[in-house]
Amino acid sequence: MFHHITVLKEEATEGLHIKKDGIYVDCTLGGAGHSSLIASKLSGEGRLICLDQDDWALNNAKEKLSGYGDKVVMVKTNFRDLEQVLKELPFVPQKDGVPQVDGILYDLGVSSPQFDEGERGFSYNHDAPLDMRMDQSAELTAADIVNTWSEQEIAKVLFQYGEEKFSRRIARKIVERREEHPVENTEELAELIKEGIPAAARRTGGHPAKRSFQGLRIAVNDELGAFEEGLHAAVRCLAPEGRVSVITFHSLEDRICKQIFSSYLSRCTCPPDLPYCVCGAKGTLKLINRKPIVPGEEELELNSRARSAKLRIAEKL
Repeated sequence: MFHHITVLKEEATEGLHIKKDGIYVDCTLGGAGHSSLIASKLSGEGRLICLDQDDWALNNAKEKLSGYGDKVVMVKTNFRDLEQVLKELPFVPQKDGVPQVDGILYDLGVSSPQFDEGERGFSYNHDAPLDMRMDQSAELTAADIVNTWSEQEIAKVLFQYGEEKFSRRIARKIVERREEHPVENTEELAELIKEGIPAAARRTGGHPAKRSFQGLRIAVNDELGAFEEGLHAAVRCLAPEGRVSVITFHSLEDRICKQIFSSYLSRCTCPPDLPYCVCGAKGTLKLINRKPIVPGEEELELNSRARSAKLRIAEKL
């Protein structure tokens, strides 16, 4: 059973400013919450393209979205391949060889079922093989990183992607253990992480393995690299007045989104004392919300996992 509570569903969808006959892309199909709402706003002429690399999500969505018929097209792929996917769809118009769509949505991170169904290895709350692959056909697993990467490489993953300040101590514990036998399940890894964190630090900040598991998951799926490539592609593929909505769940994703959006804004070079712009500098995007939109108290009561969510929206000029 694929049970997932969609975060900021109304806000992210409204941010796309949907035209009933437009073409939209949900880059992170997941539980199909956003896709269901977008599809419901489209006429028979509108189209929604749904991307996901997780077979479980795609199979669930086929049933959930079956009532929308040809309006919805599903593609198994990583969203870093967004532009290529759009080029291959005959109903997507192109301008100078670049596909043109009216709106693109990202809801990043891991969906609730991936956490809750322990066999995927995403969660430290369930004992399971160390996997963490969103695409089960991919080669690299968390077990590969933990058992074959150097101590320095493991520490770097935990520090850069998990923001774990005790990354070196944890990496040392992992390497010491794997000299005895391979570390193959989530329960053993979570215990090693706990041993690598001083007792005083373990008493605050939630589960001690949270940051390290995040870092490994991001590394296994190259989440940040894929997002960076995908978001640049999204900006290229937006038609004029098209919008992109991005929901992030941790500071690394949000920083990338903020920096990429900022790089496409206009950069006026006129002296500050001029009453109006004369340099003619033009940007590619404008921000719809200067500060990120966050969930309200009512949503947080229903879904505690929404607490770290931030929504940023930009429009193509």
